[in-house]
Amino acid sequence: QVQLVESGGGLVQVGGSLRLSCTASGRTFSSYAMGWFRQAPGKEREFVAAISWSGVSTSYADSVKGRFTISRDNAKNTVSLQMNSLKPEDTAVYYCAADRDTYSSGRRLSYLDAYIYWGQGTQVTVSS
Repeated sequence: QVQLVESGGGLVQVGGSLRLSCTASGRTFSSYAMGWFRQAPGKEREFVAAISWSGVSTSYADSVKGRFTISRDNAKNTVSLQMNSLKPEDTAVYYCAADRDTYSSGRRLSYLDAYIYWGQGTQVTVSS
C-alpha cells in the first residue's frame, strides 16, 4: 500500500508564495511519475503539474505555467510544488498523486486516470 502525505498549504496573500511537499512511502518512489492536482469548491479536480519518474520531464497546466515549479527528490521520496505569484483563483485543495505505471512520462500524466494513489489533500487559500 502506498501512502502520500502532503504538507505546506496555508493562507497567503495575492502575489505571495507557498511550497507544497508530498512524501511517499510503500513502493519504489523513483520508478513512478508524480502529479499535483487541485480542486476548488464546486469544481472538478484539475491537473496542475506532473513530473516524470526521472525528473527530467515536467508539464504544467496553462493556468500555472511560469508561476509554479514541480520538482522531486528521489533520495527523500518527495515531490514538491513551488507556487509563486499566487492568485485568488489558485485557492483550492491540492492533491499529490502517484502514477499507476512505471517509468512513464508524457501527456497522459495530465489526466486523473493516470494515477492510482492520492494524498489526503492540503488547503491553499489566496486572499485578496
